Amino acid sequence: MRPIAFLLTLLLAGSAQANPTADYWQALTTLCGRAFAGQLIDAPAGDDFAGKSLVMHVRDCSENRIRIPFVVGDDLSRTWVLTRSEDRITLKHDHRHADGSPDVITMYGGTSSNAGRAGEQLFPADEETREIIEPAFANVWTMRVTPGEVFTYGLWRLGTARVFRVDFDLSQPVEPPPAPWGWED
Repeated sequence: MRPIAFLLTLLLAGSAQANPTADYWQALTTLCGRAFAGQLIDAPAGDDFAGKSLVMHVRDCSENRIRIPFVVGDDLSRTWVLTRSEDRITLKHDHRHADGSPDVITMYGGTSSNAGRAGEQLFPADEETREIIEPAFANVWTMRVTPGEVFTYGLWRLGTARVFRVDFDLSQPVEPPPAPWGWED
């Protein structure tokens, strides 16, 4: 191969490398419409999630937004809202009351600070989160997906012992839960 052709081949191969954000997004969208049971792996002592059924439902997917209700027991108040913008993803936690009205503590989260990995994205708390929940300024949320195996939702509060983690079994879909509070089908 001629040197110029070799260089062009390398250049084209480099520009065609995988986009971790796009690959991650694709992995999530393949789950759309399905629900999965979770298991609490780690939580602060006295956490009110302990002993309750945990279900995530990848309920609503579009080109740049994925909404995933997270059901704890009979509580339909939580939805993870992921929004994609170029090579970044924003995670927000939408919390609602049973009548559908927004909770006082809602829409907190953060935006990935880099393209992440195809199987993992990290979301450090944003300024809006700091204003809503002052101690959460040090939060970092993570969402990991290993297709066909596990989806992990985690929270770490840097500088503290606060850790929360739920693993969802992607190999065994479950019956989707009812619509979250504030949603209409």
